[in-house]
Amino acid sequence: MAMVYAYEKGDGKNKRLLGGKGAGLCEMTRMGLPVPPGFVITTEVCKQYYRAGKKLPRPLMREAMAGIARLEKKTGRSWGSAERPLLVSVRSGAAISMPGMMDTILNLGINDRTVEGLARESGGRFAWDSYRRFAQLFGKVVFGIPDGEFDSVLEAAKKRQRAKQDSDLDEASLRRVVSGYVRVYARHGKKFPSDPREQLELAVRAVFDSWSGERAVVYRRMNKIGPSTADGT
Repeated sequence: MAMVYAYEKGDGKNKRLLGGKGAGLCEMTRMGLPVPPGFVITTEVCKQYYRAGKKLPRPLMREAMAGIARLEKKTGRSWGSAERPLLVSVRSGAAISMPGMMDTILNLGINDRTVEGLARESGGRFAWDSYRRFAQLFGKVVFGIPDGEFDSVLEAAKKRQRAKQDSDLDEASLRRVVSGYVRVYARHGKKFPSDPREQLELAVRAVFDSWSGERAVVYRRMNKIGPSTADGT
């Protein structure tokens, strides 16, 4: 059985394998609706991850990177490139909806190189704001760095520029914020991963880990969701 299914290849009726979100995206793609391209890493991989003591199956990243290559062809964008960079989201999705109980990471694939390509397409402020949002979310979800430490950097930048709202910060301030976030990582003994492939692997691990996070476990217990109805994300 494959570990990764492109939306056009997945069985939209198989929520147990693809999760409700993944199955729905596969079904809509097969119906010809305008769904952005993507792929699903199956719930079976999640179960293998836990059975192996939280180790990803060896073939997974090879299949995932093949999925990324297909996205490059479909979108005309390039993974890790400064020209028309490809960014993705890594989302959770069990057979039974568990809204807000597991983790999601947005803007994955952004780094010092790809942010410049995004800036040429969408403007410098947008690109660097996307970068700082990714750096904070990734640090929180993947490494468990408290939000407050990132917020302190952001608030200092607002004070320095005399900005009232986050949206008032200009590109120069946002560049400094991102540099400050990298220093937050360092204070926690972590290095911000600039390699998009490493970002992807760490994000997949984090989303699988969120299946056994406190929020998700309590939610399943309160809603009587057991392995017979949902056994992985």
